[in-house]
Amino acid sequence: MAVEVAELWETLKQAIFAYTGLSPAAFFTAVAVAAALYHIVSGLFAPPPPPPPRPREEPEAEPLPPPVQMGEVSEEELRQYDGSDPKKPLLMAIKGQIYDVSQSRMFYGPGGPYALFAGKDASRALAKMSFEPQDLTGDISGLGPFELDALQDWEYKFMSKYVKVGTVKKTVPVEDGNTASTAAPETSETAPTAPATEEKPREVAVEEVKEKEAAAAEGAKES
Repeated sequence: MAVEVAELWETLKQAIFAYTGLSPAAFFTAVAVAAALYHIVSGLFAPPPPPPPRPREEPEAEPLPPPVQMGEVSEEELRQYDGSDPKKPLLMAIKGQIYDVSQSRMFYGPGGPYALFAGKDASRALAKMSFEPQDLTGDISGLGPFELDALQDWEYKFMSKYVKVGTVKKTVPVEDGNTASTAAPETSETAPTAPATEEKPREVAVEEVKEKEAAAAEGAKES
């Protein structure tokens, strides 16, 4: 192998000397100098590199309007603030207390992981960490102690981070309306009994007349 390399090198030196008249060292030196000169000259006449692209300036987010106090609203009215209308604040309720969560629209707004809770009192769903539609309610009856503790943690978080803007109006149970409606007919049924008291004097008067007639008849017989 070494012999072949030596023979190849001797052949190369002879070819260099035959075609250029230079020694191998002078030939390779000339080649290196020529490459360096080419690089320098091409760098002088080459067009300047394009400027780096400017970073895109992200539009500044518009400042959020200050929270507006809503007072007492119904559950139906609260659903209008679920984030579907960007001009309205994003509201959510816990244990009947309404909070403005507009600053966390990425979580509670449309497309967010907790978008189902927006516009509702989601106390039961938060306590159970549930996304089931039947749990999207403010009814927390029947919850266990661990679920109530979890709900309490959520409430503390909302109280410290968001502004309370109102309360959910409590709906009147339907049973109260039924009892009120059924109580009225009872008074109307007892009303017709009043004429009975008017008939008693008539009965008394007839008995007195009969007694007087009997007394008169006895007097006539004695005479």
